[in-house]
Amino acid sequence: MQDSSYNIDILGRHKNHKQIFSRMLEEHKFFQNGEMYFERCFERQALGELEIILAWKDAVCADDKQAVGYALLNWQPKYTYFKVCNIPEIQDMNVISTHRRQGIGQAIIEFCEKQALDKEYKEMGIGVGLDSSFGAAQRLYTCMGYIPDGRGISYDRKQVVCGEFRPIDENLCLMMSKCI
Repeated sequence: MQDSSYNIDILGRHKNHKQIFSRMLEEHKFFQNGEMYFERCFERQALGELEIILAWKDAVCADDKQAVGYALLNWQPKYTYFKVCNIPEIQDMNVISTHRRQGIGQAIIEFCEKQALDKEYKEMGIGVGLDSSFGAAQRLYTCMGYIPDGRGISYDRKQVVCGEFRPIDENLCLMMSKCI
């Protein structure tokens, strides 16, 4: 159950969003894709290609909000199956470790699903890494009704063919989808 002191919305709809988002990225080392990655996300959000979804905790002082998680809601995913079938994709979902197991990840996903429903999408996609560090996400996504899309695994959103070698890292994913 999500604590009511947490809020979720699209980055930029509330005062100081970008500052609290940037502070969270820096403090919790969410730069595995490089610092310029998020600058590109800001640009893509301005173009309407994706939404940066931010979860934050209110503080006593309105200017001292704390970001606790985020995800990207990509309206134009590069994964071929999602692109061809017009399925938006939730990407890069992260909740800081001290705020996990409080329903924030589930609330972020539900928020993304509602945004997609509001735009009349019928299905939502998500990818999950295959190593044990993604175990909690694997369990969450299946508990929320996401199932493998039946196309095997992908590396950097491209299908891996039988016999192909790929490193086991955050780019090796099982792509999943759900009717919403």
